[in-house]
Amino acid sequence: MIAVRLPTVLRPFAGGAERVEVEARTVAEAFAALDAPLRRRLTDEQGAVRRHVNVYLRDENIRDLDGLGTQVRDGDELLILPSVAGG
Repeated sequence: MIAVRLPTVLRPFAGGAERVEVEARTVAEAFAALDAPLRRRLTDEQGAVRRHVNVYLRDENIRDLDGLGTQVRDGDELLILPSVAGG
């Protein structure tokens, strides 16, 4: 079981939960286990992580690892952080 920790902006799509626990061996499997409304905000129509979404595993961005194919292990936590833009 791994946890997916959500920012405040995404919590309404997870019933208000700060964390969602799922069974998964990869980041892709973790995302597939999420409810569709939440999953659509994390991935695009082709299933890739949206550009404005950053996903961290053990303090490393999954884009610097194996992306959605990044292996996870029991007890891991994925941290979802939306990109912040300003000016």
